[in-house]
Amino acid sequence: MDSKNSLDLGLKKNKLNIKNCIISIMEINNNSSYLSNIDDEIDLKHLLKVLWDGKWLIVFLTTLFSIIAVIYSLSLPNIYQSKALLSPVGSQNSISQSSGGLAGMAGLAGINLSSSGGGKQEKAIAKLTTLSFFEDNILPNIFLPDLMAVKAWDASTNTIAYDEKIFNNDTQAWVINSQIQEIRSISPQSSHKAFLSKLYIYTDTYSGFATIGVEHQSPYIAKAWTKLIVDQLNYFFRAKDKLEAQASMDFLNAQIAQTGYTEIKQVIAQLLQQKTQQLTLIEASEFYVFSYLDPPAVMEEKIGPTRSKISILGFVLGALLGIFIILIQFIFANKKN
Repeated sequence: MDSKNSLDLGLKKNKLNIKNCIISIMEINNNSSYLSNIDDEIDLKHLLKVLWDGKWLIVFLTTLFSIIAVIYSLSLPNIYQSKALLSPVGSQNSISQSSGGLAGMAGLAGINLSSSGGGKQEKAIAKLTTLSFFEDNILPNIFLPDLMAVKAWDASTNTIAYDEKIFNNDTQAWVINSQIQEIRSISPQSSHKAFLSKLYIYTDTYSGFATIGVEHQSPYIAKAWTKLIVDQLNYFFRAKDKLEAQASMDFLNAQIAQTGYTEIKQVIAQLLQQKTQQLTLIEASEFYVFSYLDPPAVMEEKIGPTRSKISILGFVLGALLGIFIILIQFIFANKKN
């Protein structure tokens, strides 16, 4: 009995010791977490103190960058954008539908009886960005210094000041180093890149409407160039289809003169009638590919630059740079210590 009581007493003591150990470990962990929180709080306070001690550097850089950003934003010229909302001209399907079985025979002869006005808006948008369209249709109709050498636009007199380092307005010459002795020419490819940078194109795939616009320092030039683009797109595809229709008529006239079969002459005569109707529609339509839903206008409000955003960006960059410099100094100082 005594040995059994002793064994029970020993087990109780062991359990008590284990329980005390567990409690001690939990207390150590709690104390460690508490000390860790204290250390984090001390480190955060120390970091804030370091930033506060370097506040004048942060204020100086923030002020400096803000002033630079404001001066830079004020030096930028205002940019205006003129846009035209365009609707694709619908196809005249009556010609192709009335041709009936003639369309197959015309196709064998390499002649297209389908209407010429519709379905060309995708081609027109693609053609607009090409170098060939710029060289043939845009470049001859604009004053190139308005694209490559504009320095500022005077709203009171509606006049443009040109960069004298690029273009001399008095002699109408392109210059190098402000010396008229060396005249340079602007290549079509470089001016084409400048033109594309000012061009705005958007196509609504759901409605099929297209928006074409031009950005420029002068809102009058922006409007004129937008209208020029629409006119030249209509002109290009009208002239192209007119040339094809005329070539088809010449071919049919030659064939009707050579054949001696009455039935073939009747078929060719009907084909000639269809091409004549197509040619009439080409000549009669004022808007061949696009028509205006909203024509371009001289805009009074600029689209850029956003000077407030530039100023805020300068403020933020200055503050971040000041904080970064102080933290780098703090890190190197701790490494030395």
